[in-house]
Amino acid sequence: MNIIQEFDTIAAISTPLGYGGVGVVRISGDKALEIISKIFKGQKIENHKISHGFIKDGEKILDEVIVLYFQNPQSYTGEDVIEIQCHGGVNIVKNILNLVLKTGTRMAERGEFTKRAFLNKKLDLSQAEAVCDLIHSKCDNFSTGAVKNLQGKLSEKIYEIKKEIFDILSKIVAGIDFPEEVAEPEYSYLIETFEKIIQEIENILKSSNTSNILRQGIKVAIVGKPNVGKSSVFNSLLNIDRAIVTNIAGTTRDVLHETLDLGIPVTLIDTAGIRDENNDDVDKVEEIGITYSKQSIEQADLSIFVYDVNQGIQEEDKLILDLLKNKKHLVVANKIDIQSKKDENVYNISAETKAGIESLKEAIKNIVCEISPENLEYVTNSRQTTCLQRAKESLEQALISSKEEQIQDLISIDVKQALLCLDEVTGEVITDDILNNIFDHFCIGK
Repeated sequence: MNIIQEFDTIAAISTPLGYGGVGVVRISGDKALEIISKIFKGQKIENHKISHGFIKDGEKILDEVIVLYFQNPQSYTGEDVIEIQCHGGVNIVKNILNLVLKTGTRMAERGEFTKRAFLNKKLDLSQAEAVCDLIHSKCDNFSTGAVKNLQGKLSEKIYEIKKEIFDILSKIVAGIDFPEEVAEPEYSYLIETFEKIIQEIENILKSSNTSNILRQGIKVAIVGKPNVGKSSVFNSLLNIDRAIVTNIAGTTRDVLHETLDLGIPVTLIDTAGIRDENNDDVDKVEEIGITYSKQSIEQADLSIFVYDVNQGIQEEDKLILDLLKNKKHLVVANKIDIQSKKDENVYNISAETKAGIESLKEAIKNIVCEISPENLEYVTNSRQTTCLQRAKESLEQALISSKEEQIQDLISIDVKQALLCLDEVTGEVITDDILNNIFDHFCIGK
């Protein structure tokens, strides 16, 4: 994007395309008020007030709408912003957007509204990234962490650490530049301060693994031989009829994926029943499904092995268990409702009556949560984690130099580098390439 485009008035649809009660077209830039005045007929448009009326293309009425005006700098982007709330039909919002574009705006790029909010200092970079995390959040715990970042929790901690680093750097520089007036800080003081700051950064980094689990989720494959009720277990865990269920062996021929919120996003994978591929009853399509099932076992973080409790574990079941012996897995005895039979040391359930399903969900949570998401203090993404790691490494080098009582001019170089790395987290120092890459992950209209 060139410098002229940075100051264009932009527009986009800010709600998902589909059928709904409301659709929103957002306009941001110096010409926002001028453009809406040309196409809106109704109540007078005033700052932070709702105006009711109609969007007109010449004499043709496109829709009855509500218009909201947010005058700069009291808006999301820090510019003049107009939001047109229309009926949520695909055709309606597209027609209004096309009219807005024809009247003097250009189409917003991915994340450009939030990018402008960052450039206009309405948000720092970590808060802007929290907006993206909220949009893509798959579970409540991750949403809660993202909201904390949007409110500035991570930023506040980074600024606090930066102040501590800046204070010690100022003392080092003062001692170097004005040796006759200011004494260089004692090495014992440098060591103590660096150790304290490193520990603070490590406390943030402790949450990075959990952040990745909450952001990306874990894969759980439901496996077993045909007709043991894998698809029924899949449906029961989701509490919806997602997979086709019949008593015909080989009904599931493809791999189905659905997300289950257990405090962390769990991608449940319903697989084809695994049996001897040389069996005459196995056709080419089912054979491919069996291959996919075995691949799912390899790729899954956890497998749920399902067998029919009334048949017991047979030779075919043992072959599948052999595939799981070196992987995290749960053993589930299904169909306890048929003969009221239960096995020991396994999870006894009935996918039909949902007996034991909640216990199975708890078992899944207990296995995959190596770090409790409830204790997540900071949410960080891979970019922020890398910056924090680099800052920590620079401070660790400064700590080593302090212990060796090297000249403080050299120590100051590593301290300055640590500051620059933390500046990247909040966006005080950032390249155009990194900035564009961040906002390319947003959807258009945000």
